[in-house]
Amino acid sequence: MLKKTALHDAHAALGAKLVDFAGWEMPVQYRSALDEHHAVRTACGMFDVSHMQAVDFSGARTADFLRHLLANDVAKLSAPGGARYTCLLNPEGGVIDDLIVTRRDGDAFRSVVNAGTADKDIAWFQTHAAAYGVTVKQRTDLGILAVQGPQARTLVVPHLPAALRERAFALKPFTAAWEGEWYVSRTGYTGEDGFELVLPHADIVALWNALLADGAMPCGLGARDSLRLEAGMNLYGNDMDETVSPLECGLGWTVAWVPEDRAFIGRAALEKQRASPPRRMVAVMLDGRGVLRAHMPVRDAAQRDVGQLSSGGFAPTLKQSIGFARVDAQASAPFEVEIRGRWLPLKQVKAPFVRNGKALV
Repeated sequence: MLKKTALHDAHAALGAKLVDFAGWEMPVQYRSALDEHHAVRTACGMFDVSHMQAVDFSGARTADFLRHLLANDVAKLSAPGGARYTCLLNPEGGVIDDLIVTRRDGDAFRSVVNAGTADKDIAWFQTHAAAYGVTVKQRTDLGILAVQGPQARTLVVPHLPAALRERAFALKPFTAAWEGEWYVSRTGYTGEDGFELVLPHADIVALWNALLADGAMPCGLGARDSLRLEAGMNLYGNDMDETVSPLECGLGWTVAWVPEDRAFIGRAALEKQRASPPRRMVAVMLDGRGVLRAHMPVRDAAQRDVGQLSSGGFAPTLKQSIGFARVDAQASAPFEVEIRGRWLPLKQVKAPFVRNGKALV
């Protein structure tokens, strides 16, 4: 039986098309994924992402624990509320998951992990926690709502607890504030400004209804994918997994190499790749008609097979097809992609494709 979020009945009442996503019954769209996409770029959209899991860490050595497990360095988070995007790696340097970690009060930290990897992530955390005296707590009592778009913060703040409103509105990107069990971070997965909120299930239903009444558009997984693709953001399971290192999927910037004596899991493997990773990620646009999809073969100008698309789709803001390709490190543009037996030219560009409502390519 599929798991359901606290907002399941609200989705059904709005006529959402519900699908199985990582064992959860989730809305893929309501009326139109295209309209939902444009709402986030121009106004405000909200996503139920309660299938993702908040995980809290506590203990005197929590920072040491996370400095060992994560490729980025939580020592950079000197003040409460600071957040970092990072990868959780296996010893071979492959990505177990990508996540955001936030420093809370004292030695307490919080992460939010992906739905499809939550069980293995938590098992991995618990395997290593005992050595550091760290308590790992999966917050199944909390849901997560992402509210994104140029109007998002203005719409959300009046509905926050009074003691949290001023602090939340003043947040800078990649910082967080909280009041009781209400937790607000100025982060997102769309390339637009906004908040991600973690709060009790009962409160999330009331907040959803209030934002709906104020004009926020409910958005499903379809719009979430096209928005993140335009924003140049990776999708776990497509652009990275346990066989792909951060250096092979455009996430080398999330690896903190200094200090050199920080022996995080996977560092030795990454050190071997560092000078010459075997593969690299490139952002591409289709030069012509068609739609790019994951797993389509890619070749270079000499017609040598050099890789394949890891993500692809139609970009509503750009009105053309875009994607990411993982290719041999020595492969050089121009590239071509095979679509239905035809080889079509790809234009290599620099991601992101779109940010804050503006085309960048």
